Amino acid sequence: MNNIKEFLNNNTLLFDGGMGTYFPEKSHKAGGGCELANLSEPKLVEEIHKEYLDAGARAIKTNTFGVNRLAFQGDEDLVERTIKAGWEIAGKAAAEYAKASGASLDNYPFVFADIGPGPMGALADNEHAAKEYCYIADLFIKLGAKNFLFETHGNMDGLHESAQYIKDRVPDAYIINSFAISPDGFSRDGIFVTELLEEVMADENIDAFGMNCSCGARHMRELMDYVDTDRVTLSLMPNAGYPVVINNRTFYEGNPEYFGEQAAALVKNGAAIVGGCCGTSPEHIAKVKAYLDGDLGVLGEEDKRAEKKAFEADLTETRFWKKLAAGEKVIAVELDPPSSINMEKFMSGSWELKGAGVDIITIADCPIARARMDASILACKLKRELNIDVMPHMTCRDRNLNATKALLMGIYAEGIRNVLLITGDPIPSADRDEVKSVYQFNSRKLAGFVSALGKKELPSPFHLFGALNVNALNFDVQLKIAKEKEEKGMIGFLTQPVLTHEAFENLKRAKKELKGYIIGGIMPIVSERNARFMDSEINGINVDPELIEMYAGKSRSESESLAIEISSEIVGRIAPYVDGYYFMTPFGRTGLIANIIKNTLDK
Repeated sequence: MNNIKEFLNNNTLLFDGGMGTYFPEKSHKAGGGCELANLSEPKLVEEIHKEYLDAGARAIKTNTFGVNRLAFQGDEDLVERTIKAGWEIAGKAAAEYAKASGASLDNYPFVFADIGPGPMGALADNEHAAKEYCYIADLFIKLGAKNFLFETHGNMDGLHESAQYIKDRVPDAYIINSFAISPDGFSRDGIFVTELLEEVMADENIDAFGMNCSCGARHMRELMDYVDTDRVTLSLMPNAGYPVVINNRTFYEGNPEYFGEQAAALVKNGAAIVGGCCGTSPEHIAKVKAYLDGDLGVLGEEDKRAEKKAFEADLTETRFWKKLAAGEKVIAVELDPPSSINMEKFMSGSWELKGAGVDIITIADCPIARARMDASILACKLKRELNIDVMPHMTCRDRNLNATKALLMGIYAEGIRNVLLITGDPIPSADRDEVKSVYQFNSRKLAGFVSALGKKELPSPFHLFGALNVNALNFDVQLKIAKEKEEKGMIGFLTQPVLTHEAFENLKRAKKELKGYIIGGIMPIVSERNARFMDSEINGINVDPELIEMYAGKSRSESESLAIEISSEIVGRIAPYVDGYYFMTPFGRTGLIANIIKNTLDK
């Protein structure tokens, strides 16, 4: 019986290598995907499959990694023809290899339906991903597929549903979920390897957990330390090495001999399934086979990772956190960073706020997507020079995973433990042709990434806060998102200003339904014009019409007195439903905020 589970009882399953990188080498055609070659050059695709089988592979992937309706602009006929051709070519190669080599039924090559994650960002949620993966799986099932490889994924979107769909129709199907994990243990969506592993292990329909692409065999060996191979079937398919670009072509310079030794070491340390990803040719797979068979000598002792010396960081908790955790009301004030190198107003205002008894200063991250001084660098400066707690805002815009991790490690070393994670405003449309936004995360994914970083790589975790828009028209959606943020590690929320009855009622509801701390937003209105601008132009802020009318005809000094009075009233009104107050400073007027705080504390 051609059954993978039975095969794995006594054998290592050796996969083929990187069709996507080996095909251009064979065809001398640079760029683009190779999947359409199933239709245009089927003999070449078949030849490549046979080369991997001749090298020792006992499992081959259909040449369908990038085949889906999104990549093919909705052309279902082209998708179906490409998948059908890919399945038939791989099946023919396996059958002819078996016939030529006299392989027994128990050693007949396995053919896996290969399903990639779709174009980057296109399958942006679980519902759309599940729909597309089930559609592709169904095409393979109708062709007779029993083995499925979901490879190079960055999250679990759609994978539970597609596994259930397959097993409902093919109960004895074998399903591998494989993720692209970088050397530091995170997927491109910022999910740590252990979180993905736990989700896979909890799904009885998924048979094996895998890692492929993104790193070489040596780093993948280190990632194995997070996996208990006694509890899960592990599939590892590393790259041949790291890529170099020459004349607009990408090459992998990994040595086949070295790759073979390192990949075989993955098996020695517990991997049940091994193969290659980008840059791995039949020669690489042949070397793995030779090492597994002992033809190239006995592998050395199991590699022992050097004992890590814990970084003796100062783990003293911030004063802000101690006060919040003790149930005392905290006072946070937001400042916008300077738009030039002149920091005089920002620094003097910060000193004024410290003198007023503020517990923490939060610093916006390039508000309204306009370049300003970096919030995290400013936070470090304030902490050092003023000895005050700080909370830099960190947007998902304009930083990829590596840049985010680097920044977080830097501010951690500076003693910053509180961070506000937000998606961030998009780049204004007039700038988009020249300035491109980078959105590798949303705030929920970013929270999961930072939480995992704190658990796995830092001596202690960050305290993560998020934004909560109490002015949202559909507050049910806001609460749902907030609960998802809590699941990802956020422990509190700073709300938008409470300047309407609806916002107040939503705040009360948030306090009742959310587990985290609620720090209620207060933004003083400084004039009638300011009130109308906030109500009409600033996303997430609504102002009660009666409040706007109260400022009609008022002078600057009268408006400021009214702002102090109204803000103090709001403080009193929201006090039973919040764990602290979050003041947003209008036009850098820190003196106004200091007066409101003084008025509030004196009551």
